[in-house]
Amino acid sequence: MATHTLLDQALGLPLNQRAQLAAALLRSLDGDPDGDVEAAWTAEIQKRVREIDAGTASLDHWPDVRERARKRLREQ
Repeated sequence: MATHTLLDQALGLPLNQRAQLAAALLRSLDGDPDGDVEAAWTAEIQKRVREIDAGTASLDHWPDVRERARKRLREQ
């Protein structure tokens, strides 16, 4: 089947099915997850949650974060 035919058929799917297909395709590009990386991310997330719960984390308001990100993008 030609790629453009497959794409046309995929674009004809309902939104939720297109999203599932896109996610599966992206996962297929990543390969198998690296267990060490997964463990490191899990540990980092748990550390950050503990900091938030303890009140020791430095948190920023979303509008401020968004504006900093926009500024950085404009500077590129």
